[in-house]
Amino acid sequence: MLLSAGAVTLGLLGSSLGAAQAADDPAVAPDTSLTTSVADPAADEPSSAPDASDSDPDAAPSADDIALGADGTVEEPTAAPPTAEDGEPVALIGGQKTACDDQVKAAAAAPDAQYTACTSPLEPADELSSAENSALSRSDVPAGTSATESAVLAAVPDTGQQASPQQDAEDTPVVSAPADESRAAVTASGRSPWKEPQWCIDTGVKSTWYIERMRGCGIWRSEVNAIDVRTGRKVGGIKYLVVGYSFSARDAKNWAYQVRLLEVTRWGRAMTGTKASGSAACTGKCKVTNKSFPAQAINSSAEPYGQFFMDTTINTSASKQRGTGRSIASWTFSNSQWVAPSDATKLSTVEVRCDNALPGAPRQVGCVNLAAVPVISYSLTGPWPEVAKHIKDAQATGLPGKYGTTHYLTRLTNGSKITENRRTACPSSLPRPAGKSCDEYPFASTWQGARYSGGPFSRRMINASQNTDAGRALNGFYTYSRVLEGDRFLVWIR
Repeated sequence: MLLSAGAVTLGLLGSSLGAAQAADDPAVAPDTSLTTSVADPAADEPSSAPDASDSDPDAAPSADDIALGADGTVEEPTAAPPTAEDGEPVALIGGQKTACDDQVKAAAAAPDAQYTACTSPLEPADELSSAENSALSRSDVPAGTSATESAVLAAVPDTGQQASPQQDAEDTPVVSAPADESRAAVTASGRSPWKEPQWCIDTGVKSTWYIERMRGCGIWRSEVNAIDVRTGRKVGGIKYLVVGYSFSARDAKNWAYQVRLLEVTRWGRAMTGTKASGSAACTGKCKVTNKSFPAQAINSSAEPYGQFFMDTTINTSASKQRGTGRSIASWTFSNSQWVAPSDATKLSTVEVRCDNALPGAPRQVGCVNLAAVPVISYSLTGPWPEVAKHIKDAQATGLPGKYGTTHYLTRLTNGSKITENRRTACPSSLPRPAGKSCDEYPFASTWQGARYSGGPFSRRMINASQNTDAGRALNGFYTYSRVLEGDRFLVWIR
């Protein structure tokens, strides 16, 4: 139990008190540590030897360290916030009813016009219908990028299609159907759909993005309807699912975005021969460098899709740059029986942050989903059980960083401040038993560390090799997940 600020309390299992002292107090177990909310008198004394290896943020981690960090990174998608940092909704779905009314009026004025078409906003589904489940299960996408996203980004085809930075989403609707590109032609050109991660299909239609640090995916419900311009009534329609998928790479300056349209059911007149086509835009610090969404048939055996590539427009010639952008896909439906294509439906990704501000890799540019909070995991039965046990006990007292909470840790990258955190928690005056070193939580490389949190912390003497290797894994995690200064993260003890 922690006492009020300024108090020194006995807390977690550790090793700053000797067994003889502990024996005099039955409430104190042998090797019990101190948990304190104030600096120790000797806190400013330099330590004769470092206790862990996470204190030099400017040192480039080795490939082995990054591998340790990758192994400890928890890849578990979470629902993205419904709005972006600028307050705009992530799925751009507004205004379509008004657009449809205007389109019907305009079509009615055209000579010999009979039908036009309107789309519905993207919608959530509490439960999938049997027809929607069937549409998802019949989708047989070739093995794709779930394990090779970086290779895809490294081989972006150059079509000469460019879009300027800050291109507005209103510029993207396709106002007339482009030349048809059959599935056979698409395949012959080397294009094929990218395979979404299985967790995306399993999540179902929630009308939101589910995101990891470098991948995002979601499924939405929508429909397109043929309207008789003389009566204003629907005479036919297609209900379909939209599967959005985006991915980036920790060491690439670009990211990719795909939308696939899966027909669920159709009914009525004026729908045979319907095709979908589209485009894309990018808002924020990004530009579209390649886009492909030609006219493709939509039916029970044909699933039109568009693929887009975005580049960051941050100034990579300067140091410590970062900037965010959002990709916006837009598509319309066309049919020879309609007087004009449908109004556009749009779907925006979550914000992607690209930067060259990663400590230890100042020249490397990489991109991540900003809203995805990375998680590092330590196992009680893994290679560093003493570290895991210490963190578990520390989190049990209410210290921040526990997985499943919003009580985040935030990274600190200033080397001097990290050293101050460590000296406060583990001053050199503390005896280190043979083979042990002082482990502190929250980590010295966070703003919640002992010196800069202004609150309680925990320390424990643990196996020195475990402490060092766990620190290497933490450094590798920071690099692998591109955890920058001030970025939030959590720690999961399994």
